[in-house]
Amino acid sequence: MSKTYQHRLHPNLVKACIQGLQQIFSEGKHADSIVNNLLKSNPKWGSSDRKFIAETIYDMVRWWRKLWYLTGKEPSLYEAGLWRLCGVYFITKDIRLPEWKEFADIDETVILEREARAQGARVIRESIPDWLDALAEGELGEVWDKEITELNRQAHFIIRTNTLKITRDILQEELKKDNTETSVIPHHPDALLVEERKRIFTTEPFQNGWFEVQDASSQEVAYFMDLKPGMRVVDACAGGGGKSLHCAALMQNKGRIIALDIFEWKLKELKRRAKRAGVSIVETRLIESSKTIKKLGESADRVLIDAPCSGLGILKRNPDIKWKLSTESLENIKREQAKVISDYSVMVKKGGKLIYATCSILPSENEKTVAHFLSEHPNFKLVNEKKVMPSDRGFDGFYMAMMERS
Repeated sequence: MSKTYQHRLHPNLVKACIQGLQQIFSEGKHADSIVNNLLKSNPKWGSSDRKFIAETIYDMVRWWRKLWYLTGKEPSLYEAGLWRLCGVYFITKDIRLPEWKEFADIDETVILEREARAQGARVIRESIPDWLDALAEGELGEVWDKEITELNRQAHFIIRTNTLKITRDILQEELKKDNTETSVIPHHPDALLVEERKRIFTTEPFQNGWFEVQDASSQEVAYFMDLKPGMRVVDACAGGGGKSLHCAALMQNKGRIIALDIFEWKLKELKRRAKRAGVSIVETRLIESSKTIKKLGESADRVLIDAPCSGLGILKRNPDIKWKLSTESLENIKREQAKVISDYSVMVKKGGKLIYATCSILPSENEKTVAHFLSEHPNFKLVNEKKVMPSDRGFDGFYMAMMERS
């Protein structure tokens, strides 16, 4: 585990971390929403306190299995056990434990001896369920070892320049005025890496719609789509609309983008973001039945299917995924992928292109899904595909395939 910071411990902050862990592992909600709600619940916390809570929770979720191994206890959500787990975690971070009763029986020497022994077993060393480790190794072979190591590192904070309103160089200068240092990323023309995590959403550049938060690998999808101004594009699984907004920028806000999703609240969020970004070509439609898809039959130059997936490529930013996945849920996801790509392909017009993308690195969700689709739809042919592995540049893992309708 990397030793990233020193911090003087305060009981109320540690207690908040324990509360967050209990909710993450008992309520089934995503860690990011629980952390956000936790931080909103106490506006008096300063920036360093908020950073400590967020980083501690995410890191403890990431190393959950390994930390329990170091305690020598079975995983538990009881408060006493989680206090002990926090103590063990702080030892691994080189933070000196205060003389609190909750930490009284923790033997640092024993913990460090166990940590040394943990290096021998990947499932402990990299803190991952047995079944998922075996499955990923079976699909990826020996490269899985370096991929899971990379996926256990903290995610970079990447933003995408909204080129409808500003250039990347000017945005970089404007952010610098707010004491936000950034650096450019080779081969990613719109991306900036934010050097230090901070509350960037209250800044004038964000309020002006000059940027969106989007990982560098995710930004590759819109470029992969080979877009041109005036095209008719369907974003079939639009969600909050990050890729729709990027497509609009690359299309110079000319043409039409129809953003579909099964969740109305996500489309409302997309409308809000589009307004801030100055995007006028995005139209949102709720998928209420198969009729929504049929009405768009053979109408689109490009159809993007940012498919539901395991999310194994984004464990850096969503480490709780590996504890919530199961063999059953993964099989359900694969069945959903096969259905979505088949059902939504009807929207591609002749000569148009279908783009299938996931934030997974498993071939069974990517190449095999595409191969199965092509075997059942001879009117489509594979034109291009791209896979971004986490170890390539340290960003999220992504897969994308382009298929043309003949």
